[in-house]
Amino acid sequence: MLKTTLKSGIAALALLAAAPAAMADDLIIGLRAGPDSIDPHWSTLGSQAEALRHVFDTLVDVDEKLQLKPGLAVSWEVIDDTTWEFKMREGVKFHDGSDFTAEDVKFSIERIPEVTGPMPMTLYTKYVDSVEVVDDLTLRVKTKGMAPSLPNDFTRLFVVSSDTGMEARNEQFNSGEMAIGTGPFTFVSWQPKGDLVVEKFDGYWGDAPAWDKVTRREIPDDAARVAALKSGQVDLINYVPATDYISMKNDDSLETFVSDSVYILNVAPVVKDVLPQPIIVNGKALDVNPLQDLRVRKAMDLAINRDVLVNVVLEGLGTPANQLMPEGFFGYSSEIPAPVYDIEQAKALLTEAGYPDGFEIDFTCTNNRVPGDAVVCEALAQMWSRLGLKVNAQALNGTVFFPAAQREEYTMTMSAWGTLTGEAAYTYGALVHTKDEEKGFGNFNRAGYSNPEFDKVFGEGSQTLDPDARKKLYEKASFIAMEDRALIPTVILQSVWAAKAGKLDFVPRIDQETRAYAITPE
Repeated sequence: MLKTTLKSGIAALALLAAAPAAMADDLIIGLRAGPDSIDPHWSTLGSQAEALRHVFDTLVDVDEKLQLKPGLAVSWEVIDDTTWEFKMREGVKFHDGSDFTAEDVKFSIERIPEVTGPMPMTLYTKYVDSVEVVDDLTLRVKTKGMAPSLPNDFTRLFVVSSDTGMEARNEQFNSGEMAIGTGPFTFVSWQPKGDLVVEKFDGYWGDAPAWDKVTRREIPDDAARVAALKSGQVDLINYVPATDYISMKNDDSLETFVSDSVYILNVAPVVKDVLPQPIIVNGKALDVNPLQDLRVRKAMDLAINRDVLVNVVLEGLGTPANQLMPEGFFGYSSEIPAPVYDIEQAKALLTEAGYPDGFEIDFTCTNNRVPGDAVVCEALAQMWSRLGLKVNAQALNGTVFFPAAQREEYTMTMSAWGTLTGEAAYTYGALVHTKDEEKGFGNFNRAGYSNPEFDKVFGEGSQTLDPDARKKLYEKASFIAMEDRALIPTVILQSVWAAKAGKLDFVPRIDQETRAYAITPE
């Protein structure tokens, strides 16, 4: 049975009823999830980055299609095989009036490994060997071997002032004491699981935001979020649930915005010898892990009817996935066949592997990370039951799921992952590569997967500067990982936002971010 920990919609609505309506120069956004901390180096979660980029800038930025563009750095170039040089933007001020310099970037890079958050940001600094400040506006980064994707990684390098100090703690950011960035808004207040309030920064280096004040209101309950928009308590909502999309699309008083996204719901079967949660046959825990058998993983893949997931479960808001990145991304392999549903072949493979009557397994998912994660979790459990498996599906709030997943407490999981840099090094290096703390690979490989052939090909790609040659190597690595079912991708999600008709000019982004400073009154 699917268990969820969503807040009561009734309770959420009661809180919303007491909230004031937005003023003309204010914007209130209802969001499924907000930040877990105001420290921008605390977590890699998309909801964290989305919120904090209102206060802090990144060294490199991306547009709504994830194409690189200047951020605090206006340009970057390779100096030699292991050196990148970044030129900083002139005249940038922190919210306290101090000048931004290359020293602040150096400090931010060096601070990241010192922060002990639930999902380490070292994913973005794994190639960094050392950092040198050439002058106030020039930074050189020495890398561990060639690092052609370093600018892509630095799209998540949030910059804090070097005056912050290495001793700064999470609670000092959460209180606002250290929440001093160079972004378009200044920090006002934050209530965990509640409102993040920011105000326009008059000294911002970029285009001035249209809003004097922005309130980002966390409303995890889908029904409450939709009701908040319809009642006028918020101006815009994200993650419109699939069950409400058609009716909202046909409502003349509302406007919906739909976009493909980078997020894919991936099943991660743990392949370690010792499982955190037992797999059971005839009431007894197995001494061997069936998930280590490729035939079992293939059987589970073949038992997934992705067309049903897309067209029925997600009401058409998605596409079937056959690898860990959407088509067109750097390293996407056209050699990987489209996924097929074949329950009879799946049963034959499971029987061949020695489990003709299946087994009992725990399956843990998120329920508030992305649209549809909980319902896809339940649907997968039902599909696998046709294979003869007894699946104990449990959907948990991300604040519970992610720390426990990082501690590797689950035998099989499903959560969303987005290739936010637009290239394979980010995703396959984090999720599939053998864990290697020294090289910074496998940061999020919680399944214990390890394939020397994959590591070799991927490693060659990560050290190849020629883009065509690197692309071919990454495509080969993608093929190896998917043939081996290192993870089992299910669906690529689409995202839906909604606002009152004719009120806002909003351009949806494929990274699902809702950036208030990119929204204007219509």
